[in-house]
Amino acid sequence: MNLILLTPRDFQSDTEVLLRGRRFQHMTEVHRAEVGDRMKVGRLNGLIGEGEITGRGDDHIAMSVTLHKQAPPPLPLTLILALPRPKMLKRTIQHATALGVKKLYLINAYRVEKSFWQSPWLAEEKLREQCLLGLEQAVDTAMPQIELRKRFKPFVEDELPAIAEHSRKLVAHPVTDVPCPVDIQQQTTLAVGPEGGFIPYEVEKLQEAGFQSVHLGPRILRVETALPVLLSRLFPAD
Repeated sequence: MNLILLTPRDFQSDTEVLLRGRRFQHMTEVHRAEVGDRMKVGRLNGLIGEGEITGRGDDHIAMSVTLHKQAPPPLPLTLILALPRPKMLKRTIQHATALGVKKLYLINAYRVEKSFWQSPWLAEEKLREQCLLGLEQAVDTAMPQIELRKRFKPFVEDELPAIAEHSRKLVAHPVTDVPCPVDIQQQTTLAVGPEGGFIPYEVEKLQEAGFQSVHLGPRILRVETALPVLLSRLFPAD
């Protein structure tokens, strides 16, 4: 936890907060926090700054906080991701959030098992938990927006053109001769398929919507590995 995220309910006044639960446990067990210690804090969807511990009880920590710094800029990206298997979903959401993705659509595809859509990890509060872990890791405060779409064709035909308008449109697909571009410096919509990739019909529908197929080389990567590689290639850190 590189950042202590604060929510509106934590604030007792404009500058005083009271923390309990998971954050209290992490601060006491991992950071071994004591009165007088200073830690990096940020208000969810707000500014980043510092907090000084002013009090500690058996189940809470009190802090005085000063917030003055903007969160890091988001990636200029909308991510279209075929729903991964539940165990992989958690890590993928964390990775995407830590890398700066702020708009994510989880969609259906032929190779997405129907049972995946019944996963409890798709509940709003569970997705939020994974996003929070990604934000804490990356020292960011801006919560991503995640949308679920269970029907591939209606989404691609009816919604995707407007979503991807005025952006560069790419679909990660190993069966193509075009390598993934590097450092593109423009708004982008990126579609990433499930394990095994999109089937030809799905790739054709995406191409009809203006998407260009690109590859990462001869190796076939798992989604949780391919996504960070794609994003670091498209938007390398300065």
